[in-house]
Amino acid sequence: MQQAVKPVIAGSFSALAWQDNTLRLLDQRLLPAREVYVECTDAAQVATAIVDMQVRGAPAIGIAGAYGIALQARVIATSMDWAASLAESFELLEAARPTAINLSWALKMMRDRLARLPSDADVPARLLEAARSIHQSDHEANLAMGRLGMQLIRNHHKTPQNLLTHCNTGALATGGYGTALGVVRAAHEAGLVDTLFIDETRPWLQGSRLTAWEMERAGINACVHVDAAAGHLMKTREITWVIVGADRIAANGDVINKIGTYALSILAMHHGLRFMVVAPSSSIDMALESGDDVEVEERCAAELFTLGNQSIDAGIPAFNPVFDVTPADLIDVIVTEKGIVERPDTKKLADLMSHRHLH
Repeated sequence: MQQAVKPVIAGSFSALAWQDNTLRLLDQRLLPAREVYVECTDAAQVATAIVDMQVRGAPAIGIAGAYGIALQARVIATSMDWAASLAESFELLEAARPTAINLSWALKMMRDRLARLPSDADVPARLLEAARSIHQSDHEANLAMGRLGMQLIRNHHKTPQNLLTHCNTGALATGGYGTALGVVRAAHEAGLVDTLFIDETRPWLQGSRLTAWEMERAGINACVHVDAAAGHLMKTREITWVIVGADRIAANGDVINKIGTYALSILAMHHGLRFMVVAPSSSIDMALESGDDVEVEERCAAELFTLGNQSIDAGIPAFNPVFDVTPADLIDVIVTEKGIVERPDTKKLADLMSHRHLH
């Protein structure tokens, strides 16, 4: 992968973009100190970018995976059996981040498109069209979720409110605009946001590095706090909503999201706050009966034992799960581009996914 530094205009940036037959990714490990783009030209480089968290956020990972297949098709150029030629790339990308269901969903969309192409099709061009369609659809879904979530906030209170969020769910994590942060953006545009409180989100600090970076550019009043301060803030700052994203949602409404989400849901319940999960319908996995059935990804201990360039390793083991599971009964509402599900359960989500439930 080649690296190229490009200035980002305040308030305007793209976490991932197709340009000059390459996938350009804003390296999120280096924000906010440096704004560096990496350029991927094949599927293996995209898979590495996902594993190394140069690109992150479930929707953005899915989009990157789709572009990875389009890139690999360009590398291959011609084939008598495209499914066989791309099989290894599909497997490599799918294994890059197994918990984020959007990745497997996007790769399934690419497989389905490939299977439907006529024998005389320009396969690299058609797969690029499919990847671009996934990217555009995600952006449009973000805008729809932003409007729906904003209306919930407005219905709760028509005056500016204090909100709390976790991790990064904005334009950096999606095809643009954001899921949970898309709701915050829409609420801000409607004059409904006083202050957004941002969990720092250890150990990668997606909150204090990335969400804060986005909110500063969007002109939204925000304040960063250590994760452990969330309960104190709920008790003392009149917060009305906790708004988070999701890497995966089980059929019963359990939500798999960044580690720390479960604790926030319990704190929110105790303090009488409403708890909103915002995610595209591609995050809903109807084949996953409940969150108890998911294998939670764990990452290396070194992430916990490094602060900047300083090691704080005292020589004992570390437990570093990336996600946790928030039970459906702790969630007030799930917002998707297809509609809103209040007090989610298996029937309500099945109705939503079959288009019978539109709020």
